[in-house]
Amino acid sequence: MKRLFSLLVGILAVCALLAFSANRLQTKSGDSGTKVLNLYNWGDYIDPALITKFEKESGYHVNVETFDSNEAMFTKIKQGGTSYDLTVPSEYMIEKMKAAHLLQPLDKSRLTGMSNLDARFTNQSFDRNNKYSVPYFWGTLGIVYNDKFIKPGEISHWNDLWKSKYRNDIMLVDSTRDIMGFSLVSMGKSVNTTNPATLRAAQHKLDQLSPNVKAIVADEIKMYMADNEAPIAVDWSGEASEMISNNAHLHYVVPSEGSNLWFDNLVIPKTAKHYDAIYAFLNFMLKPENAAQNAEYVGYATPNKKAKVLLPASIRNDKQFYPPSSTIQNLEVYSDLSPKTIGLYNDLYLEFKMHTH
Repeated sequence: MKRLFSLLVGILAVCALLAFSANRLQTKSGDSGTKVLNLYNWGDYIDPALITKFEKESGYHVNVETFDSNEAMFTKIKQGGTSYDLTVPSEYMIEKMKAAHLLQPLDKSRLTGMSNLDARFTNQSFDRNNKYSVPYFWGTLGIVYNDKFIKPGEISHWNDLWKSKYRNDIMLVDSTRDIMGFSLVSMGKSVNTTNPATLRAAQHKLDQLSPNVKAIVADEIKMYMADNEAPIAVDWSGEASEMISNNAHLHYVVPSEGSNLWFDNLVIPKTAKHYDAIYAFLNFMLKPENAAQNAEYVGYATPNKKAKVLLPASIRNDKQFYPPSSTIQNLEVYSDLSPKTIGLYNDLYLEFKMHTH
C-alpha cells in the first residue's frame, strides 16, 4: 500500500510537471499567450514570407488555421471555444456575422493606412463606413475562353454563352449564387433578385443553356481549362488568373452589363483577445509594399490603391483583373438573402443541374 501510495505520488508529480510544461508552452505560442496572433484564413491566402516578416518586425508569433468555406468559418466561430483574433469572411458573410453578433467593431484610432484603400472598394452595402471590416482582396465572376478555339472578342457578354455553336463547350463553376446570378444579369435583373417568378425565369433560361454545358465542376475546372479540355468556362477572377498562368491561350472577360463583385475582408471575431497584435497586423497589411507583395503572391486584385501602383505593369494594367470603372459600376455585391430565398435559389439551381445531366 505504501509502495502504491509512493507510486501514485510519483505519477501525480510527473502529471503536474507535464501540465506545467504544457501550460508554459501554450502561454508562449498558443491562444493564451500575449505575444501571439491567431489568424483564421482561407488556405494559401497570404504570402508566407509576409508572416515571417511580420513576426520579425513585431515580435508577435502568428498561429494560422485555415478554412475552406465561409460557412465552415461561421460555424466554428459561432460555436466558440477557439480564440481567433482575425478572420477573412466574404461580403455576404459579414452581414450574417453581424446579425449573429459575432464581430467586434474596429477601433479606427488604432488603424493607420485606411486612406491607402481605393474609395470604390470601401463603404460597401455589407458594412457601411467599414465599421467592422478592412478590405483584403476583391474580384469578379466572368468568362474564361481559350483562343485556340474562340476568337478574341467573340465572347464578351453573358448572352453569348447561349449561342448554339457552343454546344458542349462550356464548363461552369459549381456555385448556386454565381450561376443563377449570371442568368439573372443576362435578363437585365439584379444578382440579389428575390422575386420567385423572376428566379424561376432565370432557371428556365439556364435550362436552355444546358446543351452547351460540358460539365459543372469545382476546383477541377482549373485543370481542365489549363489542359485545353474545354473552350469556355465561367469562374472567378482569381481562379482565372491561376488558369492563365498555366496556359497562355486562356483569357478572362467580365461582361460589361454586370456581374458579381466580391470582397474578402479582415474582421475581428468576438473571440479575439490579442488587440495589440491585431492592430499591428492590420496596419502591417495596409502598408502598400506588403499589400502589393501579397497581391502578387495570391493572384487576386488588391483594394489598396497605393499597393496597385507598386505592382508590375503587366499586372496593374491588366483589365482582365482590374477592369475599368465603366465595368465596375455595373457590378453587384451579393446580399445575405433570407433563408427562404436562399432555399429557393438552391432548389432552382439543383433543378438546372439535374436537367443538365
